Amino acid sequence: MFEEALCLFTKELTNPIVRMKKENGQMVMVPLFQSHENIVGEVIIEPTNGKKVEHNGVKIELLGQIELYFDRGNFYDFTSLVRELDVPGNLYERKTYPFEFSCVEMPYESYSGINVRLRYILKVTISRNYVNNIVEYMDFIVHNYSPAPLINNSIKMEVGIEECLHIEFEYGKSKYHLKDVIVGKIYFLLVRIKIKTMELEIRRRESTGSGTNTYVETETLSKFELMDGVPVRGESIPVRLFMSPYELTPTYHNINNKFSVKYFINLVLVDEEDRRYFKQQEITVYRLNEKS
Repeated sequence: MFEEALCLFTKELTNPIVRMKKENGQMVMVPLFQSHENIVGEVIIEPTNGKKVEHNGVKIELLGQIELYFDRGNFYDFTSLVRELDVPGNLYERKTYPFEFSCVEMPYESYSGINVRLRYILKVTISRNYVNNIVEYMDFIVHNYSPAPLINNSIKMEVGIEECLHIEFEYGKSKYHLKDVIVGKIYFLLVRIKIKTMELEIRRRESTGSGTNTYVETETLSKFELMDGVPVRGESIPVRLFMSPYELTPTYHNINNKFSVKYFINLVLVDEEDRRYFKQQEITVYRLNEKS
């Protein structure tokens, strides 16, 4: 029997270590990589009490997988690389196997949502006769970065109820990086209903599956009160919402034909009778390459 089969990244000293929440809710620290990096490390295997162990080979796989929770247990591999570490033989003592996956294309970011998970793992398999194989996993996180967009148009929209309410709102841009600030203004052109509060929300919409098996979940990630009280005609309210405190991801468009993630700014008005009026606008979120 083996005491352990562990993946140890030799790049851990230079690559950042980030927090990752496992399925059981436990937080663990894992290495962070980006696409086209080299993933280099060692696998250490040590038989218990120095006993001789027969095996049919040792291999390590780098896997990029998508799991849809309505199809739990079935993993869709979009990246699969294999390195054979050892031929069939015997192990008598601790042995170290170096490995390297060079310039690995990892096109999608790690993601853990309501109905879907995209993850990257290193999987070590020790094949054996007549007894179960020993399999060990190690997760790592992938983030991919984008330069600031060359074109970033402002957003101008209106909210209106005929002869009762007319509001214009303007946001400085339509594309935001994860640590950005949403800056804008709300203009009251006509107010004939008694507005009690006004809030600005950031919403995430996750779509998984396709056709009749499409599942859509919307989360409200932030609520920011812009106003408390009744506005008057001609009044303007400034908007300044910092995005960094919230657990945002970039916008994802049809990842491997399995899921999409979109973000929306939602302006909500509540009158004194608790009726709600809202206007929603999609925004693009990206992970800024600060070196660009």
